[in-house]
Amino acid sequence: MRVVEFKEYGGPEVLTVVETVVPEPGPGQVTIDAAYAGVNFADVKARAEGYRVPALPFVPGLEISGRIRAVGEGVEGLRPGQEVAAFLDRGGYAEVVTAPAATVFPLPEGVDLRTGATLPTVLPTAHALLHEIGRLRAGETVLVQGAAGGVGTVAGQLARAAGASAVYGVVSSAAKAEYALAHGYDEVFVGDTFPAEARRATGGRGVDLVLDPVGGDTLRRGLDTLAVFGRLVSFGNAGGGRPWQVGQPELYPASRSVAGFSILELAASDPATLRALAERAFRTVTDGHVNLPVTAEFALSDAADAHLLMEGRTSTGKLVLRIAD
Repeated sequence: MRVVEFKEYGGPEVLTVVETVVPEPGPGQVTIDAAYAGVNFADVKARAEGYRVPALPFVPGLEISGRIRAVGEGVEGLRPGQEVAAFLDRGGYAEVVTAPAATVFPLPEGVDLRTGATLPTVLPTAHALLHEIGRLRAGETVLVQGAAGGVGTVAGQLARAAGASAVYGVVSSAAKAEYALAHGYDEVFVGDTFPAEARRATGGRGVDLVLDPVGGDTLRRGLDTLAVFGRLVSFGNAGGGRPWQVGQPELYPASRSVAGFSILELAASDPATLRALAERAFRTVTDGHVNLPVTAEFALSDAADAHLLMEGRTSTGKLVLRIAD
């Protein structure tokens, strides 16, 4: 079978297609004939700088869709031939993927395999940011960094469905702003001036909830955007800055709070909680609250092109690799 791996860190060109043996599932695992793999910024960081890479060579890929090939000892509720989506800690850029049964999910009714590959990371992340951690209540206001990305596309729609009174986005270009406005956002700000623009839009009050995948100075600007009792949830460091630190001087004056979320850490520490979260999140697709657009599709052998597009920060929505017809 074919896999895409890298043996050294670097640009997209280090991704290579190699042949390897088809794996067999161990206890508590399944193997999946993959149809599509989602492309995530964590894959780019792994290839470029070794983010969460325990050893080389390494096969990236955190999410796939496909049909179960075989089930290992002790696996219940899953069967060969079943169409599923799976969350992985690595290895998704492959024709046959091994996955822990705890993070393999039967596809919701009416969801095809192409859309299924977009579910495992984006939907649970957006749901957790807004509900489990952000504690969004009807009538509150939300500001989302990266509003045109995969999580941003979903977060705008989920916030609207939850009764947010206004949903604001932040993006890096006018083209991305146009895309975000079509996916649940009331107003979208371009660039680093968003704190002043958000204050203007809210009559000087600020927003109740900020979702930030960027970190660094952007996170601090997000804090300045919060209303009294506002909350900020950090879920990444896409800007590559130094790890953020927040203390009493930033939080006490307006009674603000900061929390964090990593779906990778949750999968490693508590897969049962991730499973329950994912099942709640997946229902938002079948009940019509969320539309997950695939904006670009690449063949498995063209994974480097997908990384190049994502790394250029011009992509919107969700990118996938087509692994099998």
